[in-house]
Amino acid sequence: MAKARVAVLISGAGTNMAALLYAAKAADCPFEVVFVGSNDPDAPGLKIAEAEGVAIWSLSHKGMNRDAFDALVDEQLRAAGAEFVALAGYMRILSDDFVGRWAGKMLNIHPSLLPLYKGLNTHAQAIEAGDTFGGCSVHIVTPGVDDGPVLAQTPVAILPDDTVETLARRVQFAEHQLYPAVLAAFVSRERSPDYLRARVRDLAMALPEADEVVSHGMPCFGIMKGKKFAYFTEDHHGDGKIALLVKISGVEEQAMLIELDEDRYYRPAYFGDGWVGIRLDLGDTDWDAIGEWLRKSWLAVAPKKLAGLMGVADEF
Repeated sequence: MAKARVAVLISGAGTNMAALLYAAKAADCPFEVVFVGSNDPDAPGLKIAEAEGVAIWSLSHKGMNRDAFDALVDEQLRAAGAEFVALAGYMRILSDDFVGRWAGKMLNIHPSLLPLYKGLNTHAQAIEAGDTFGGCSVHIVTPGVDDGPVLAQTPVAILPDDTVETLARRVQFAEHQLYPAVLAAFVSRERSPDYLRARVRDLAMALPEADEVVSHGMPCFGIMKGKKFAYFTEDHHGDGKIALLVKISGVEEQAMLIELDEDRYYRPAYFGDGWVGIRLDLGDTDWDAIGEWLRKSWLAVAPKKLAGLMGVADEF
């Protein structure tokens, strides 16, 4: 299976970037670092990345509009084929538009036990507050500064004689252990059966009067005391696929979809021409599109009175 393509953004020494880069050299690591970018052309971390054969890019942000600069960064990330972004000491507040473009695909590591001490001077704040522990957190990036969902943390004991510098050094050791492990788990979840099943379940069960049972040895979703509108399949009959099966109009739509993207769509065995399989294990699932497929499939089997409660007409 191909490794997830990760771009790293830095502003300085790049020690966390290096931790990710060297972790990625392990054969069983699920990601590779394909690009390192910086808003400081003199950032020492760029030399490390270049020496390791990673594509680099840098441009000073000074004198540039934030949105315009972030648009240039986004352009470089996409040209590098990045699928995920890891911020590693990137000392820039990102524009909302940039964060939106990488929503759910961008992580950051922060030197505190969030939600404590967002922003700068975290170690000084922890020492001055008399905390017994500092630490680091990896979180999903959202528009608020250091405000996204926390994925994991490592507490680091604060010693009686600690200074900002001594505490910072130990927290950095913890960062180098934590970030590669969390990033590996994060990029892998898009291919994890448990994660994919949970995402499908959340979307399916949000539809009116939906219920879940097991049928054909698979979790499936239907309308209470009614027909089934979706199945979640995991290596069913040894086909090696993790996929969602949904109702469609018939053989012509099925053929059109398969021709459009034969890697993603397929004719599910034992289900006939009224269904199509949509692969979920390719690592790039568009969950808004999956939600729409589930809604359309629900409409295909819903009684008209029930469909009318959603304020929509039967599309089939």
